[in-house]
Amino acid sequence: MNRKLFAFDIDGTLLDTKKKPLKSTVLAINALRAQGHFVTLATGRSRFHAQTVIRDLHFDNYVLCNGAAAFLNHQQIFKQLLPKKALSEFVQETSRLAIDTSFIGLDEMRRATDFDQEMMMTAMRSFGSTMPQLDATFLDNEDVYQGLAFYGSAYENYFDDRYPELAFIRWHENCVDVIPKENSKARTILNVAKRLDIENEDVICFGDGLNDREMLAAAGVGVAMGNASEEVKACADLVTDDNDHDGISKALKKMKVLKD
Repeated sequence: MNRKLFAFDIDGTLLDTKKKPLKSTVLAINALRAQGHFVTLATGRSRFHAQTVIRDLHFDNYVLCNGAAAFLNHQQIFKQLLPKKALSEFVQETSRLAIDTSFIGLDEMRRATDFDQEMMMTAMRSFGSTMPQLDATFLDNEDVYQGLAFYGSAYENYFDDRYPELAFIRWHENCVDVIPKENSKARTILNVAKRLDIENEDVICFGDGLNDREMLAAAGVGVAMGNASEEVKACADLVTDDNDHDGISKALKKMKVLKD
């Protein structure tokens, strides 16, 4: 069997609805490593938001911030920051519209504004996080890998053409990720595979969110969790059970990577 690269999203994929990994998932990941495959996280989270999963599931490799950062053996091999001029202009406009924004470095996150704390808190709680501290200078003084803009469907697609250097990917009804336009989990994962001399056909990605669409489509095998939306499932080669019912383990057994 060729050595393969397995990439796993965290929320809604590696973790169940209680934000815990299933026993079958842990056993599956350990089995993949024991077979000599390369196993990595591929998440929209930054390092500090992913740290518990990195530690508890013993990940040495991780793609973070929707592909803006990548680590092999805990050493950073890729870094793409948000363009500061476009980001500054975006913040000015969202502030005029009373839209809150937050910005994410590898190990900390700060919010730039304070218009609607309840909207921000609802989104942050959805993946077990808390309200970031207010610091309007963070954008100017720190490396920013990713932004969050807290708005609902009223502004859907509103900023797309106005900021061609930025991409806006919804992950919550109250919030979108703000990332570099050309960036994605897919691009970074395929670059990591090339670095490891793993062919694209041997890249297998698991995900459930809108920010997983590109990597599911680009992978040799893209696996959508049963809890994914129909839009996400349409990008995948295989749809498995949901994240509460052994979806990862069942897919790996169906692909005959793991034995029943």
